[in-house]
Amino acid sequence: MEPFKLHTGKVAPLDRVNIDTDAIIPKQFLRKIERTGFGKHLFHEWRYTDYEGTKENKDFVLNKPQYRDATILLTRDNFGCGSSREHAPWALADYGFRVIIAPSFADIFYNNSVKNGLLLVQLKSKEVDGLFALVDGGKTMELTANLITQKISEPKGKEYSFAINPFAKHCLLNGLDQIGWAEQFNDQVLKFEKKLTVEKPWM
Repeated sequence: MEPFKLHTGKVAPLDRVNIDTDAIIPKQFLRKIERTGFGKHLFHEWRYTDYEGTKENKDFVLNKPQYRDATILLTRDNFGCGSSREHAPWALADYGFRVIIAPSFADIFYNNSVKNGLLLVQLKSKEVDGLFALVDGGKTMELTANLITQKISEPKGKEYSFAINPFAKHCLLNGLDQIGWAEQFNDQVLKFEKKLTVEKPWM
């Protein structure tokens, strides 16, 4: 997993509340366990007007030219609600998103996203309103997410502080999922097991 420290990218505004994981990656595409290849199906039923995904919905934000290369998603409350499918963060990451900003996230989705290298930034509703105002009418904007200082920065210098669980921050900064974090201690585990075998051979 790629370490996350600092990221500057274009913002795509998705002005909807309660976006569930079935909207993020519909169930018909959950046919494999590899983490790649899901980006083309991200928000499939909103991005396309046909089932096959060959006809784009020109009104959907990610299909507008100014937002196609966005790497920061700005959205509303309760993003990632619904089923616990890990394919949702896989699809977001495979599409190219590195940061998602919202007033609130579903808990399981939040944890799955951290495990897959996505930075989820929870800001106050009024702060999110202010960011949406900056991209109102199809305007483009870049933001910088600094995980080390835990700040989001506008181009003109205004900053927004965000909180993050210390363990989640450590894993993101070091490019670790929970298995990778545990594997850091393999040497200590082996030493303990050898010691235990000598001291308590009956175990």
